[in-house]
Amino acid sequence: MSIDIYAADEQNDHVIDLDRWVKLARGALTDEGVRGVAEVSLIFADEVTMASLNSQFMGKEGPTDVLSFPIDNEPEPTGRVPDAGGSGPGEPPMPVIPQLVGDIVICPTVAARNAIEHECSFDDEVALLVVHGVLHLLGWDHMVDQEAERMEARERELLARHYRAGHG
Repeated sequence: MSIDIYAADEQNDHVIDLDRWVKLARGALTDEGVRGVAEVSLIFADEVTMASLNSQFMGKEGPTDVLSFPIDNEPEPTGRVPDAGGSGPGEPPMPVIPQLVGDIVICPTVAARNAIEHECSFDDEVALLVVHGVLHLLGWDHMVDQEAERMEARERELLARHYRAGHG
């Protein structure tokens, strides 16, 4: 059983170490209780793509740093549904169907600008965005101050365990 993360670098402005960010995302997902077979996409996009996604899905103009697109789990049918392909007498067990957690899209160009503003390294900013995106996939939010404080505290914990512990 594993968490499969499909990672893609679809921009040319910044060098991205996909393996490093996949490892960070996997650690955060595991710590947040994702178990069994699960799938997540981690995509690094250019500003034009990010601005388009931000407009289409958030109704906001211009590129943003990170967007998360959780996939809500469909409830499984309860009881015996004959046409659902459930296992009956003498049938082989059903295959394991992965839990589709969702997609995280990060814009490295915006991350680079944020890093200057936040007075941190580019890698530190990308690490924060990966963890932030994972938490959004799993239902965390920061619309009110109390939620924002809880989310920021959890980001710090996950970064300390899976990012900062690995270097420096």
